[in-house]
Amino acid sequence: MRVGCHVSIAGSVDRAVDNAVERGCTAFQIFTRNPRSWHAKELTDRDVSAFREKVRRSGIDRAATVAHMPYLPNLATPDAGAFEKSVGAIVGEVGRCDRLGIPYLVTHLGSHLGTGEEAGIARLAGGLERAAEASGGVTILLENTAGQKNSVGSDFGQWGEILSRLRPRKRFGVCLDTCHAFAAGYDLRTPEAVRETFAGLDGAVGLDRLKVLHLNDSRGELGSNLDRHYHVGLGSIGGDGMGEVARTADARGIPIIMETPIDEVRTDFDNMRAVKELARAGAPGRGA
Repeated sequence: MRVGCHVSIAGSVDRAVDNAVERGCTAFQIFTRNPRSWHAKELTDRDVSAFREKVRRSGIDRAATVAHMPYLPNLATPDAGAFEKSVGAIVGEVGRCDRLGIPYLVTHLGSHLGTGEEAGIARLAGGLERAAEASGGVTILLENTAGQKNSVGSDFGQWGEILSRLRPRKRFGVCLDTCHAFAAGYDLRTPEAVRETFAGLDGAVGLDRLKVLHLNDSRGELGSNLDRHYHVGLGSIGGDGMGEVARTADARGIPIIMETPIDEVRTDFDNMRAVKELARAGAPGRGA
């Protein structure tokens, strides 16, 4: 199973690989920069070579390394200045991923800020295609949303429609976040519900477009539109559903990334153990 968590780059970007290895990750995700600032510290040649070399020596498949966009950009915004700033941010992030050898960049789809879904989607698609022009070998992954007010991309049908507009096709895929899907109304609490939800995803988007899975349990209830991640198996989705999702992703070779809290309940190390145990528990030949 290619599974891991979002790890810190504190100190230097290559320290993320150390953190991933320490946690026993066979996949990992990072922010390549401060996610709460528009300013990005330039990557040095030393940063790039150290990161690439550590990934090579770690044994972690480069295809299981993922970067996530910072929080501030909004490609669906009607504000022209903010839109151009957001496009510049994703173009820059694509370039950083390309230098580091990270094949996947996950991006949120943004908010239309009350101007309507169609207008927001049109701006989003235009911004993403501009980013793809600079993507090199980087695939931009659209992450589903929890259905918050004015957001786009929580409905699988709409998610697929956005994806169908983007060219070139090979530069785009999707990242499914289980907490977001559950909050948007897609049931994942039982193996049967997981199979039904994934069948719906396949019909609307195509499982061939699913490149990364964010495996997060949910503090909120089904259909709550609440984007609050929780520890795997301890939230409203629960262990049976989380285990089935992990097995489904693993069967397709999809990297699994956890973005769970670090608190007195569990650490990253605990969640790594938990997801492996849950995935084994319902596997063929094992008791549930």
